Amino acid sequence: MTQANADLAQLIRTIPDFPKPGIQFRDITTLLLDAKGFHASIERLAASAPDDFDLIAGIEARGFIFSSAMATQTAKGLVLIRKDGKLPGATIGVDYALEYGTDRVVMHEDACVPGQKVLLVDDLIATGGTALAAVRLLRQAGAEVVGASFVIDLPDLGGADKLRAAGVPVTTLVAFEGD
Repeated sequence: MTQANADLAQLIRTIPDFPKPGIQFRDITTLLLDAKGFHASIERLAASAPDDFDLIAGIEARGFIFSSAMATQTAKGLVLIRKDGKLPGATIGVDYALEYGTDRVVMHEDACVPGQKVLLVDDLIATGGTALAAVRLLRQAGAEVVGASFVIDLPDLGGADKLRAAGVPVTTLVAFEGD
């Protein structure tokens, strides 16, 4: 965590043993309740965004909060990346592995056009499974993923490093060691 964002880190509550024993859940609802903190997080995410991009893609569900605020802040359109079966129009999707099984993320097939530059935004990067699936989905649509921005990084889980290895620059505001 950078010292400049220590104020934001203090607004993020840790709930031990949620959703299961041994997990330290980083709860952003306390950040969202603090108007100045929430506003600062959006300003700082926007300030760290690449200079040139066309759209913001947000990952369901908490990522929608930050991606929609970022889209407003940067005057960009918003692509919704959702779980399968949640979007009303024709979709494209990719499957990805979970600890036990698979899941699928989708977006409308006309959400972006080939060559558009997209910034991926979510609240938290942990193992990177969902974020990597979102990158694959956007690339499948022909988009260029020019970066990924997260409020929270759990660096011990390696997700940000996996995104970087996939050629996606990553920006985070705060990091919490451990999982």
